[in-house]
Amino acid sequence: MRPMRRLNKPGGVNAGCSPGERVGRLLLDEMFSGAIAGQLRAKGHNVVAVVADPALAGLADDQILAQASAAGRVLVTANIKDFMPLDARYRAASQAHAGLILVSTNTFPQDRNFTAAITSALSALLDQSHAIQAGQVLFLARP
Repeated sequence: MRPMRRLNKPGGVNAGCSPGERVGRLLLDEMFSGAIAGQLRAKGHNVVAVVADPALAGLADDQILAQASAAGRVLVTANIKDFMPLDARYRAASQAHAGLILVSTNTFPQDRNFTAAITSALSALLDQSHAIQAGQVLFLARP
């Protein structure tokens, strides 16, 4: 398996997570189907999809990240252009979100294999004991 590319190191404090804390619970942003969350739960992972939670569906990006952090869930998103500045805002305020997993459309093109590829990559990441720490940002890689 190829290692994940890490962009930032953990730092700061947030009510939902502590710096360096390992987080294995995920929140899938709205561009990911509930089917991915269901497949990951079937493999024993604790995953929730925004599209499956009426309280989260339609919230602004900053609110989604805040909700994920408060719940101690790493946010998985393909919305890199909006969430990188949000990560910078957290860091500037000396806060740590629960973590961000960024999904590049270059690595995971949205074709007929998209759901299977994302599910496989996230499952492989979650199976690692050192998967992701609070405040960490990484790009998801293919297993």
